[in-house]
Amino acid sequence: MARDDRDNSKTGRLVAVTLDESSIGRSNRDVEHERAVAIYDLIEDNSFRPTGHDAGPYALNLAVDGNRLVFDIRLENGKPVIAHLLSLAPFRRIVKDYFTVCDSYYAAIRGATPDRIEALDMARRSLHDDGSRILMERLKRKVELDFDTARRLFTLVTVLHWKG
Repeated sequence: MARDDRDNSKTGRLVAVTLDESSIGRSNRDVEHERAVAIYDLIEDNSFRPTGHDAGPYALNLAVDGNRLVFDIRLENGKPVIAHLLSLAPFRRIVKDYFTVCDSYYAAIRGATPDRIEALDMARRSLHDDGSRILMERLKRKVELDFDTARRLFTLVTVLHWKG
């Protein structure tokens, strides 16, 4: 029997997302804004379920531990479900390129031509999509999620990479 979509929307989703404060470097106003918007958007609309686990909704804590990205997944009440550790190596180049383009984009919106801003925004979105696909691939057999959820999670991964 197929799972009821209304039931899935209640259990196969994140209701809380936190970033480990010790993992977050100093950041500027633009990065803080991206972080707040990504968390808000992620909570408002997401599809997230650890593979083989149907008892959500879930709370997620993201952290960096050495060279690993930690997905600490819990039930809404705090009971541990599973923690996945992902190597940060596959993300390093894309995050570096993403930061370079974002820096140019934020500088451009303060005075560049509309064509320049649009070109940088397209490059930024393309890199963000690439990073989101890498994240989905790394989580493929661990967590069921849709592309929009992966995009919002990738934004948070970049926040954890930011060193100010």
